[in-house]
Amino acid sequence: MSAFSLSSDGKLAITASETSSKNDFDYLVGNWNIRNRTLKEPLAGSDEWEEFDATQEFRQILVGLGNFDIFHTELGGKPFEGLTVRLFDPKTRLWTIYWADSNAGKLDDGKVGSFNGDEGEFFGREVVAGKDVIVKFHWDKRNPKTPIYSRAFSADAGRTWEWNWYSNFSRR
Repeated sequence: MSAFSLSSDGKLAITASETSSKNDFDYLVGNWNIRNRTLKEPLAGSDEWEEFDATQEFRQILVGLGNFDIFHTELGGKPFEGLTVRLFDPKTRLWTIYWADSNAGKLDDGKVGSFNGDEGEFFGREVVAGKDVIVKFHWDKRNPKTPIYSRAFSADAGRTWEWNWYSNFSRR
């Protein structure tokens, strides 16, 4: 998987795996049902989870150097949409994953990483619950018909991780 290190000024340095390629996300092309499980209060010592269903449409763009998906669900009784844009840099062999949603209306700073075989890891920084955290996305496509996405936060520079989101995919 991609590896990360921290520079003396706290910036993330990410290295691609040897197997990283522009085809890493090809398994997601098409339409999906998603069962989501999210930690209600990340980084608060909570063990209370919420579950909800969503759908997603995924397609390739830029002659395979990118892709996007649209995520649809209802949160708090209101429609919610998310947009993911993934771009592959053939020089570094790294993917950057950007997210925008109907609450914020803007792209985030992106998470960077790669796949090593059937598992991928992607890292970035965010402020969550007032804390500067490292975010890790994990994609598991060992069974490409039922892939799993998960997310974790680390408030201690990557020494420990709190897993706070799981998405289990099945074909529509």
